[in-house]
Amino acid sequence: MSLFKKSTGAYGEKLAEKYLRHEGYKIISKNLKNYLGEIDILASKKNDIVIVEVKTKSTASFGEGYEMVNYFKKKKLVTLARDLQKEYSGKTIRIDIVSVDLSKNKPEIKHFVNAVEDN
Repeated sequence: MSLFKKSTGAYGEKLAEKYLRHEGYKIISKNLKNYLGEIDILASKKNDIVIVEVKTKSTASFGEGYEMVNYFKKKKLVTLARDLQKEYSGKTIRIDIVSVDLSKNKPEIKHFVNAVEDN
């Protein structure tokens, strides 16, 4: 992965974190890694534990950030959520996507609540 992609992703995650805090979320952890994968942001709001997948785009080509969460990524996120349920029993765990578009004059953030469901 190029340095540009890493820094773009890190910047998008900072913007997403700021947005989530503004919306009343408490940030539990960032870039949480375990044997199954990585969670960009782990947050809580009310009785929900929220896995937040952040997708950042620096250009308008190839669609929006949230469209980059494909079938395989969704499966991985569901697996991470199931594993996390052990630690947060009694809480509802959901998976949100925050899409950050840096191609405009002002960064645009879109939040998709409960965007990935366990089928």
